[in-house]
Amino acid sequence: MRRTHKWPASRITFELAADGILISRRTVTRHLAALGLNHRRFIDPNGETNREPRKIIARRPGHMVHIDVKKVGRIPDGGGWRAHGRGSDQAKNAARNKEKTQRGGYIYLHSAIDGYSRLAYTEALPDEKAVTAVGFMHRARAWFAAHGITLIERIVTDNGACYRAEAFTRALLGSRHQRITPYTPRHNGKVERYNRIISEEFLYARTWISEDQRREALGVWNVHYNYHRPHSAADGEPPASRLPTGVSNVLASYN
Repeated sequence: MRRTHKWPASRITFELAADGILISRRTVTRHLAALGLNHRRFIDPNGETNREPRKIIARRPGHMVHIDVKKVGRIPDGGGWRAHGRGSDQAKNAARNKEKTQRGGYIYLHSAIDGYSRLAYTEALPDEKAVTAVGFMHRARAWFAAHGITLIERIVTDNGACYRAEAFTRALLGSRHQRITPYTPRHNGKVERYNRIISEEFLYARTWISEDQRREALGVWNVHYNYHRPHSAADGEPPASRLPTGVSNVLASYN
């Protein structure tokens, strides 16, 4: 069935069930892997795959804006174990406070990034509810408009509950909402890559002594990323360099 029809495991499972042979799709998948037939290229005559991955390419500023939420631990007042070491009195006190829900829990970094220029906007918010995501989207839209991106054609998100909510759909203001294929974060890769950058170069690049300190520094990070940090998508220039020339020059003078 696999060699002749090139059927996937789910279709083979269905055809076997029709013949009275009950077997799970996962078992069929394991057998195909053991036989060396799990990849499509293994059964093509020339040994090459006939399913080339397609790149998601934004053609102009505002063509696609990717939105996502990153959940990070809240920094306790005075610093946690990163500042004082594991097992220290301060770290133990912070752990006790988390159990009592005193200044513990998480902070949610809501980020929006323009797929063409890689211009990014991030806010630290207390949750990832629909009303919070809607408010962030409105502020991000105004921020992009101030940077010359007045029209957002498509908003790309994952399938989180806040993005499936009716309130979020109503707040799109004419933009097309595109949710990625479930469990396929690479389809939202622009913002996923940005989340990794912000983790490596901001969140864990230094030791913080309070959540308020990190929140204040987030505004500085936004300016650094957009106007000073080189980006491969902009040929080694910062993301703001891909904005219209007049807009990028005026904004750079303020930053």
